[in-house]
Amino acid sequence: MTTISETTTAPAGPTVPAPARRIDLMDKAPDFYQAMFALDKAAAKGLDPAVRELVRIRTSQLNGCAYCVDKHSADARKLGLSEQKLYGVTVWRETPFFTARERAALALAEAVTQLGAHGVADDVYDEAAALFDEDELPRLIAMCVAMNAWNRIGVTCRMSPATRA
Repeated sequence: MTTISETTTAPAGPTVPAPARRIDLMDKAPDFYQAMFALDKAAAKGLDPAVRELVRIRTSQLNGCAYCVDKHSADARKLGLSEQKLYGVTVWRETPFFTARERAALALAEAVTQLGAHGVADDVYDEAAALFDEDELPRLIAMCVAMNAWNRIGVTCRMSPATRA
């Protein structure tokens, strides 16, 4: 029997390049970019680093921002999050890999990212409010907002991750 690892040791051919970047906002609007960095830093202040990166990853997945998914997955690995946990982010509800706080943060990130006609549901907000204290909850909300802004920059500008060896 042939295993997957035996059949996928070498790429089947050259990779397909990402679409060309449209604009480099850091170069063309550096004051705006610096403001975004300040927003991100303020949002992250006092927020658990693992929760922060999980929110960044899930928000980026939902928004289709390849650059941010790649960047924050690598950042999460540097923090010590397991590959299994990172692979499970897209299906977090069906896995046993996440704490109650991480689940509440992921649910809130999804709700903030996919605002429907009625906004963030009370049960989603209430669960996050029950698990994050009065200092953490505003930072969690701020991180959801900041990451959605970053994703809109990345997707609109067509930012792509660099290939790593």
